[in-house]
Amino acid sequence: MKIDLSGKTAIVTGSTSGIGFAIAKGLAEAGARVIVNGRNPARVDEAVAKLRAEVSGAETIGVAADLATAEGAEQFAAEVKEADILVNNLGIFEPKPFLEIPDADWLRFFETNVLSGVRMARLYLPKMLEKNWGRIVFISSESGLNTPPEMVHYGMTKTAQLAVSRGVAELTAGSGVTVNSVLPGPTRSEGVGDFFAKMAAEAGLTQPEMEARFIAEHRPTSLLKRLASVEEVANMVVYLCSPQASATNGAALRVDGGVVKHIA
Repeated sequence: MKIDLSGKTAIVTGSTSGIGFAIAKGLAEAGARVIVNGRNPARVDEAVAKLRAEVSGAETIGVAADLATAEGAEQFAAEVKEADILVNNLGIFEPKPFLEIPDADWLRFFETNVLSGVRMARLYLPKMLEKNWGRIVFISSESGLNTPPEMVHYGMTKTAQLAVSRGVAELTAGSGVTVNSVLPGPTRSEGVGDFFAKMAAEAGLTQPEMEARFIAEHRPTSLLKRLASVEEVANMVVYLCSPQASATNGAALRVDGGVVKHIA
């Protein structure tokens, strides 16, 4: 199967590093024109330069905007009028005991992880429906099905993304537009790598030892028995954005290494 996204414009939110950058790279390799996004203009410029260096002939630009705010989303839309593909990847995580999570954190997580995607879908879905082709992908998590007790606020937002994705998909019935969500499991992104490096230093372990302990203690049902790579997650997303995935709509597709045990 050869995925060809030539002539398509793809937005990947939160794509200066990690899973987001890997998705942007995968879409660029398939021929799409890619819009890289982040809050920091310097980091956006660095990501664009890196993408151009790693993908020969990549057509990409960067738009710095804080999509966790309504103003940021409108600013972004003023620069990018329409898109064929929207990947709502922007997200934050932070382990914190439930009893210590203040209202401000609940609101910040919801604004960033959920409302950013809601706003972007609201901005770009109408043109997709008008053209009768489009792809919207929400990057959720296996934590949306297995709420992690160490970060309940994060799990709540990932479950909400599944509801939004399925609900928006209902609006595309009979069209060439699809809306799906992808649920990664523990993945070795830059942010997660830094998290494990800090935990390893505190525990007097190497980072690989810390990662193995985390999988054994906190994700014992994993069949992969390791962290996934960002490329393994990106591969699923690129497929969902392709013409070949036209019959996949309203779905929640797991790239969780088998952490979730149920088969539905």
